[in-house]
Amino acid sequence: MSLSARRPWTEDEFFAWLDRQERRHELVDGEPRAMVGATQRHDRIVTNLIVALATRLRGGACRTGTGDTAIRIPGGNIRYPDAAVDCGRFDETARAASEPVLVVEVLSPSTAEFDQTEKLEEYRSVPSLRHILVVDPDRPRVRVHSREADGRWGSVLVAGLEAGIEIEVLGISVTLGEVYEGVEFREGPMLVAR
Repeated sequence: MSLSARRPWTEDEFFAWLDRQERRHELVDGEPRAMVGATQRHDRIVTNLIVALATRLRGGACRTGTGDTAIRIPGGNIRYPDAAVDCGRFDETARAASEPVLVVEVLSPSTAEFDQTEKLEEYRSVPSLRHILVVDPDRPRVRVHSREADGRWGSVLVAGLEAGIEIEVLGISVTLGEVYEGVEFREGPMLVAR
C-alpha cells in the first residue's frame, strides 16, 4: 500500500510508535515527521527560558515543559515546541500538555519560515494558548504573540537585553538578558554611506 493511500495515524498509534524511536518526531497530517536536532546555541536559549519560567512558577499550579511535552493541535497534528507552560491537571503518565497557555519556538535556519507561518497558525488554533514566543537565536529579540480578551491575536517585538517579556496570563515577566545569558552575538553586515 502506498503512503498516500494509508489512513492517518491516531494519536494513540503515534505515541505507541514514538516509544520505539531513537529520533524525535511530530505527527503531521496523520504521518510521523522526523525533527532536526538543535545546536548548543539553540539549546542554551531554551534552557535559559525554561529555568527563568520554572523559577517564577515554582509552587504554583502551572509548570514548565521541555521539548518532550506534546501540544495537541485541534486539526489532529502533534507538535513539540522548544518549551511550554501547562496550567492543566498534572498527569505523570500523559505525553501531552492538558492545558498549555504558553509555547516557545526558538528559530532554526531550516524551520524559521515554517515556524513563523504555518506552525504559528496551528498554535493559535489551540483554545487554551494565550502566548506564543518566537525567539531569534542571533539577535536579542523575541516576537510575543498574545491572544487578546476578544480572542484575536496581536504581536509585539521585544528587543534589547534590558527589555522584558510580559506574560500576562501567568502574571510574570522575563528579561531578554535572562533568555540570552551566555550567548554571544556576532556582528552583522553594516551599511556604509559613500
